[in-house]
Amino acid sequence: MNYTNSDVPSGKCSVCVLGQFCLPVGISSSDIAKIDTLVKERVHLQKGESLYRHGDPLSAVYSVRFGTLKTEYGLEDGRQQVIGFHLPGEILGLDGIGEGSYQSEAIALEESEVCIIRYEAFEDLARQIPVLQKQFHRILSRELTQDQRHLLSLGSLRAEERLAAFLLNLSQRLAARGYLNNEFDLRMSRNEIGSYLGIQIETVSRMLSRFAESGLIQIKQRHIKLIDMNGLYELAGIPNPDRANCISADIPVKHA
Repeated sequence: MNYTNSDVPSGKCSVCVLGQFCLPVGISSSDIAKIDTLVKERVHLQKGESLYRHGDPLSAVYSVRFGTLKTEYGLEDGRQQVIGFHLPGEILGLDGIGEGSYQSEAIALEESEVCIIRYEAFEDLARQIPVLQKQFHRILSRELTQDQRHLLSLGSLRAEERLAAFLLNLSQRLAARGYLNNEFDLRMSRNEIGSYLGIQIETVSRMLSRFAESGLIQIKQRHIKLIDMNGLYELAGIPNPDRANCISADIPVKHA
């Protein structure tokens, strides 16, 4: 891992393009200046490098600056269970807060960089800035909600429904960060997707081919284009937020 100092203008939270995901809404400029002093380090990771390992003492939480990471848990039989994928602006290391040690291993899926937020320093600053503490609680709540939804999908959705929901979730998260929401590269392997969704790698490949044959997507190796968003939302059994936003009292909606 390559550590760098963040005491340069481009490395500060106040000018970071991902600040909208990390910083509380309505925070004052003076409080932002205090937060700028909190994030003093970044770590650069090459593909396959670990940020932290299961059992390491909690020292910091991390915000992804660029790249993609996965978190995984080692099972007793030696297998690795993928439990999350983390995109720019998202936080890692929260699972270490309860026990004082990380409960998973975080690994870079591509060249990545994360901001280091020393946890003790963060706690001290959060007591001084209540809105920062509220933001942290929101992040924790969002993580819990996402975990609950994932567990629900594992228990109640068929393989193709899980895969469709996974692609749409990636699409929504990328769109929120200003990327194309219908065309992107899958940074994770088929095997990692299968581990996360609880399905075999052969099933992942077969479902992706079936989606392509049905006109839902186009796929070439890891590059994927979502062609029929409505069809994917219907398959996943969840409402299309873009479609809902187009509905108004003045425009009648034609139902099939």
